[in-house]
Amino acid sequence: MEALEKILGELSNIVWGPPMLILLVGTHIYLTFRLKFIQKYIFKAIKLSLTRVSEGEGDVSHFGALTTALAATVGTGNIVGVATAVGLGGPGAVFWLWITGVFGIATKYAEALLSVKYRTKNALGQMAGGPMYVLERGLKMKWLGVLFALFTAIAGFGIGCTVQANSISQMVKATFNIPTWITGLVIAVFTGIVIIGGIKSIARVCEMLVPFMAIVYVTGCLIILAMNAANLPSAIAVILKSAFTGQAAIGGFAGATVMQAMRYGVARGLFSNESGLGSAPIAAAAAQTPNATRQALVQMTGTFWDTVVICLMTGFVLVTTGSWETGLKGAELTKTAFEHIPVIGPITLTIGLLTFVYSTILGWAYYCEKAVEYLFGTKAVMPYRWLWVIAAFIGSVATLDIVWSFADIFNGLMAIPNLISLIALSGVLVAETRKYLWEGRLEAEDPTIK
Repeated sequence: MEALEKILGELSNIVWGPPMLILLVGTHIYLTFRLKFIQKYIFKAIKLSLTRVSEGEGDVSHFGALTTALAATVGTGNIVGVATAVGLGGPGAVFWLWITGVFGIATKYAEALLSVKYRTKNALGQMAGGPMYVLERGLKMKWLGVLFALFTAIAGFGIGCTVQANSISQMVKATFNIPTWITGLVIAVFTGIVIIGGIKSIARVCEMLVPFMAIVYVTGCLIILAMNAANLPSAIAVILKSAFTGQAAIGGFAGATVMQAMRYGVARGLFSNESGLGSAPIAAAAAQTPNATRQALVQMTGTFWDTVVICLMTGFVLVTTGSWETGLKGAELTKTAFEHIPVIGPITLTIGLLTFVYSTILGWAYYCEKAVEYLFGTKAVMPYRWLWVIAAFIGSVATLDIVWSFADIFNGLMAIPNLISLIALSGVLVAETRKYLWEGRLEAEDPTIK
């Protein structure tokens, strides 16, 4: 087992080496400038996401598509992912994670726009879209679309399923002393109940679950930050300083270089908000919307809430409480921070993580079944759903290092073909944005996306 952990760790370091960091962050920055700082429309986008209108053709409402994507993104990345980044890269990782989110808003907008524009219908009359269809229909590179779909179908077992189940089973065991296999069995059963119904069933549950889970977790963070308000200025100073100078060993923390802070901050930023990964656009493609630009604005709010707000709050909690100095990693590190709220702190964290995990497993189940559908047709979807349920149980009893390394490797492999399509089709992005956003025609119908 140790040998496997070492091999996966080395592969993860190769995938997430300097070339990948440059490609990902470079794409974020390039699209930000190419789209004239699309981030400035974030509040308009938030208003759109909360407005119910006659939305056009699609399988679910624009809000349902957003909450499904949010369900998949707001998860262990916000709790365990941030803690892992800080535990391995030091407080400076929080800065790089946050920067990845700010610039990643442009990438999330871009990939959602293209996925809606190039979506199609499957044999059952349902919407089918995502980077695999963008690569095939937009770039005429089906082979690259096949690779993306293959990486997605495999990566989902890591980022969307086993990582999630592993995190909550460990937390429940630490908080309530419940064996991991029992937690895994419960997660597997409830996952199966929902995903069998497909996107409409998933979206219906996510519309109810996402607001609840966000409120519970954010409230806990705000209470801790209020209790440690005096430490906030020094925490911000530590984060900024270690982001550019590294962090020496302190307490139980082993120390980290600037490269480590960047590597873990960017990697966990991608894991959390999925901007550039190409997953969230799969849900966007199912949305009822008059044009691709409108839904792209709605979808980009996901990265704002996930990373710019929630991940940053988690980072502040870990640093202001001094928990990062313990040398702990993952869920145990965040649990230590939440213990600053007597009695109910760990319980609040566990409830928040439980809902985060469950919703993420649901959202990623849809992403992956669409990838499998692209590869093998609609008949392969149901068997894959059952494999997904089994993986949720297996992930509950796996070891953390193996699960996270596996997720990192395939996240990176997914991102590469998606980022290629975003750069190659940037002219289409500009043209669509100009036509519907910059010229003030967000409610106009685009018959080509039906």
